[in-house]
Amino acid sequence: MRLRTLLVWLAVVPIVALGVQSALAANRLLEQSGHLRADVESGERLGVPLYRLMVAMQSERTLTAARWAGTTVPEDVMRERRAATDRAATGFRRSWAPGSAVSEVADRRLVEVAQGLDDLGSYRERTDSGIGSADSTLVYYSGVIGQMIRFYQDELSHMEDGGLSEDTRVVTAMFAASEMVAQEDMILAQAGPARTLTTSRFADFVNAVGAQRYLYDAWIVPYLPDAQNDLYAQMVRSGAWQTKTRIESAVLAEQSITDDGVRLPRDINGWRAAQEQWGPQLSTLNADRSRALLSRADARASDLETEVAWLIAGSAAALLAVAAVVALTTRSVLRRLSRLHDRTVTIAESTLPDVVERLQSGRPVDSDALPAVRGEQDEVGRISDAFARVVAVSVSGHRQLAAERMGFGMFAAGIASRTGNLVSRQLSLTEDLQDAFGHDEALLAQLMRADQLTVGMRRQIENLLILAGGEIPDPHTEPMRIADVLREAAAEVEDFRRIERQALDEISVEASVISQVSHLLAELLDNATRFSPPRSKVVIRAELVADGLSVEIEDRGPRVAPATYEEMNGRLHSAPPYAVLAENAHRLGLFVVGHLADGLGATVILRRSVYGGTSAVVILPGELLVPTRSGTGGAAAQPRGASSAAEAAGEEPPRREPAGAGSVRAEPPTMPAAAGRGPASAGRVPASDGPGSVPDAGKPAPDSHGAASVGHGPAPVGMGEGGSAPAPQTDAGLPVRGAHRRPDTRPDEESHARPGEQPGARSAEQPHERSAEPVRERSREATTRPARPLAGARPALPERVPQTHMAEQLQGPRRATEVAAVREDDTPEEVADAWADYEQGTQMVEEELRQDRR
Repeated sequence: MRLRTLLVWLAVVPIVALGVQSALAANRLLEQSGHLRADVESGERLGVPLYRLMVAMQSERTLTAARWAGTTVPEDVMRERRAATDRAATGFRRSWAPGSAVSEVADRRLVEVAQGLDDLGSYRERTDSGIGSADSTLVYYSGVIGQMIRFYQDELSHMEDGGLSEDTRVVTAMFAASEMVAQEDMILAQAGPARTLTTSRFADFVNAVGAQRYLYDAWIVPYLPDAQNDLYAQMVRSGAWQTKTRIESAVLAEQSITDDGVRLPRDINGWRAAQEQWGPQLSTLNADRSRALLSRADARASDLETEVAWLIAGSAAALLAVAAVVALTTRSVLRRLSRLHDRTVTIAESTLPDVVERLQSGRPVDSDALPAVRGEQDEVGRISDAFARVVAVSVSGHRQLAAERMGFGMFAAGIASRTGNLVSRQLSLTEDLQDAFGHDEALLAQLMRADQLTVGMRRQIENLLILAGGEIPDPHTEPMRIADVLREAAAEVEDFRRIERQALDEISVEASVISQVSHLLAELLDNATRFSPPRSKVVIRAELVADGLSVEIEDRGPRVAPATYEEMNGRLHSAPPYAVLAENAHRLGLFVVGHLADGLGATVILRRSVYGGTSAVVILPGELLVPTRSGTGGAAAQPRGASSAAEAAGEEPPRREPAGAGSVRAEPPTMPAAAGRGPASAGRVPASDGPGSVPDAGKPAPDSHGAASVGHGPAPVGMGEGGSAPAPQTDAGLPVRGAHRRPDTRPDEESHARPGEQPGARSAEQPHERSAEPVRERSREATTRPARPLAGARPALPERVPQTHMAEQLQGPRRATEVAAVREDDTPEEVADAWADYEQGTQMVEEELRQDRR
C-alpha cells in the first residue's frame, strides 16, 4: 500500500470516528430530548386529566363509603360529586386513545382505567339501591385509583435524566401519599355515626397513617424544591392539618375494642371540617409539583436540543479543523517525501552510476554531486541523512574496488606485457632455430609445432592483457586486405587446417585496428574449431553489408539451446567483474571478444546455424574500413614490424575471386612473417583465400572439394603465380632455408604428420585430444600425398578423398602442377608408415560406419 494512501487513511479514520461519535452522541441526545418532549406532551395531555379524575373519584369514594355506613349524604352533594367525576372521566376519554401513551405498560394501565370507568355506573346503582356490599364497591374505587397512580409511576419512570428521575419519584410518592390520606378519609367515613370499624378496616387505617407519614417524611419533603417546600410547610402548620394529625393520633391511641369491632373516639367528628380545608391545599401541592416536573422536563428537552446543536456545530468545526490539519500535514510530508524520492531516484539512476563509471574508468569524481549529511532532526531528514550515508559508503566501496581493480589490472597488464616480451623472444629464438636447423626435417617439424603453440600462448597472454584493461600492441602502419586479415586470424588457431576462408568483397581494414580485429576473429575461430567435430569444416566468410563489413564464422558443432545463446550473447555485451571471470575461466574467449567488440564499436551475435551448429556474426562498422589501394595486400602491412618478403621480392598481391566462382585458385604465399600474428615459421606453407584448407609444409592437403594442393612446397621468395622456377626442396619435400632469411609466407602448421613422426606422438604432446586424431590426420595425409611427376607424363587426376565432393575439380581445368599420387623417391620406411596410416584410417572409418548403423 502506498504511503499516500496510508496517510489518507490515517487522516480519514479519526475524522470518521469523530464524526460517527458525534453523530451517535447527537442522536442519543435527540432521542432523549424526544422522549422528554413526549413525556411532557403525554403529561399535559393525559396526566392532568387523569389527576383530576383521580381526585374526583377519591371524593366520590368517600361519599359512597359514608352512604354505605348509614351517614346521611345529601343528594345534591352526591350528584355534584358524581357529576364532577363524570366530567373528569369525559375529559380523560377525550384526551386518551388506545396506544397513545409513551409506553406499552402505561397504555395498558390506561386501558384498565377506561375499563374501570365503564363499570362506574353499575357500582353507583348498587350504592344507591344498597345492593351488594360496601367493601366490593370501595375496592372497585380503590382499584381504579390505584391503576391511575401506577400509570404515573410507569409513565415517569423511564426518564434517563438523573434530576428528572428524582423529581418523578417525588411526584409519584406525593400521589401515593395523597391516596393514603384519601383512604384515611374513606375509612373514617365508613365508620359512620356509630364510629365503629371492623378490625381489618382499623388495620387499614393504621397502615394508611403510617404509609402517608413515612412517604412525606422520607420521600417527599427532603426532595421538594423551595417553592413546594414552603407550600408544604404552610399546609402542615395550618390548623386543619394540625387537626388531621391530632385525630389520627387519637384514633391510634384512644380506640376501644367492642364486640362489633373497634370503636373510634369522638374526635373524629372534626375530621370532615378539617379535610375540607387541607384537602384543596394538598391537591394544589400535588398539581404544582406535577406542573413543575413537566416544566422542568420541557426545559431539559430544550437544553438537550441546544446541546445537540452545539455538539453538531462543535463537531463539524472540529472535523474541519482536524481535516485541515491532517491535509496540511499529509501534504507537507508527502511533498518532502516526494522530493526525497526524486532526489533518491536521480542519485540511484543517474548520479551514482555515473560516479561508479567514473571510478571504474579512473576519472575524478565531483563530491558536490553526491548527497551530504545535513544533520536534520525530523524523521524525513534522518531518512535523507541515512541515504546520504549509504551513498557515501557505496561510493567509498566502489572507489576502493575501482582502485583494487585498476591496481590488479595494471599488475596483470605488467605481468602480461613482460610475459609477452618473453614469448616474442621465444618466437624469435624459434625462428632462428628453424633457420639454423632447416636441413633436419624431423627437428624442423618439431620447431614448427613449438612455434604454433607459442603463438597460441601469445594469444592467451594477449587475452589476459585485454581483460586487464590493456591494449594489444599493433605494429601495422598500413591497411590490410580483409582476405589477409582472415588468413592472419586463422593462422593463430591450433586446428587451422579445418578453416575455410571466403573473402567475398575486396576491402581493407584500418592499420590501427588490424591486431584487434584479427584477435577477435581468432578467438571466435578457436571457439568454433574446439566445439565442432574434428572432421568438420569451419567457414569464415567476409562480405560488405549496409552497416559495414559482415564476417560470419559458421561451424557444425552440437546443437545449442536458445537460453545458452542468450547467455553467451550477454557475455559478449557486458563487462563482467573479476568474480564472474573466475567462475567462467573456461570461457574467457567470449569475454575477450566482448571487450574487443566494445572497443571497436563492432557487433557480435551468436546464433544457431542452418546446419545445426553455431554461427557467429561480426559486423565491423564502416569507420574501420578503407578501400583497397593498389599495392595493398597481405604483405603490405606486415604485423609487428616484420618486413614483407613478398614486397621485397616484388610479388603481385593476391587477387580477389568473384563471389560464387567455382574455380579453385592458388595465391602466392603472402602470409605475414613470424613476428606477426602467426607462427614464426609462417612463410613455409602457402595459404588460399578461397575455399579449401591450408596445406601442410611440404605435403599438399586436400581443399574443401577434395583437390590436392599444388606443388611439393612453397614457392621461393619473389616467385609469382606464373613462376616456373621450382623451390629448392629436401628429399622429403620440405623447403630449403636460406641462411638468415625469413620467408614471406606462413605455413599451415602440420606437426601432426611430419616426416619421421611416430604414431601417437601427437597424443603425447596433446593429451587432451582424442587418440584417434593423429591416425585420422596421417590417414588423410597418406591418401593425399602427391607423387613427383614422371618426365613427360600427363598431370594425374586429383585423388579422391573419402567423404568429399569432387565435381568442381573434375569440371575445372587441370593444373600443370598436379602430380601423381605416388612419389618414386619415398623411402621404404615412409611407404610403410603411409600404408600403416592408411590401414588404421580404414579400420577407423569402418568402425565408425558400424557404429552409425547401430
